[in-house]
Amino acid sequence: MLREIILSVIISIDIFLAAAAYRSCGIKIPVSSAVVINAIGAFFLGLSLVFSRLMGNIVPEKLCEICGFIILTSMGIITIFKSLIRNLVRRLSERGELSLPTGNSGIVVKLYLDDTAADFDSSKILSPKEAAALAIAASLDSISIGLGVGYEINPAISAFFAFIAGALAIFFGSLAGRKISSLNCDFSWVGGAALIIFGIWEFIK
Repeated sequence: MLREIILSVIISIDIFLAAAAYRSCGIKIPVSSAVVINAIGAFFLGLSLVFSRLMGNIVPEKLCEICGFIILTSMGIITIFKSLIRNLVRRLSERGELSLPTGNSGIVVKLYLDDTAADFDSSKILSPKEAAALAIAASLDSISIGLGVGYEINPAISAFFAFIAGALAIFFGSLAGRKISSLNCDFSWVGGAALIIFGIWEFIK
């Protein structure tokens, strides 16, 4: 059960940071929207874990371990790289808008990779529909992680803990939003580093 808990905590890091970003921008996440986000994330994680477990019955265990290690470390590296890009774009944007000139006009290119972009109607309230779009877009990480470790982790328990951890992440992220945003830095690399460490731990255990 320890591994299921650790896995759910790692997945909830991005949810925590997203909730903090929304809070810093004054966007509220109602309980219904929080339930939608966590339910979709837990569903995709559980589904990918089930699929990975089925594959584990066909593919040799050692090959599953190698594939899992590659998937987890790759996702970790990609997450860290994305965080570096966000920090770079943030610094560039502080010097002025980034634009792509076309002829005599300019098209403003938003390269900021904004976590709050899901608030499509700018209502400052994340509706369940917007929450679903955000959760589905973010589910790639959960699917990749599930495929990487699912051959020996309980899908139902992991989905349950992922839902609970996600709810706590939204709650505490909303509380810490302004303090985190005041640091003016993207911390999503923490989740990437955690994935790499978890992948190494799973491989050498």
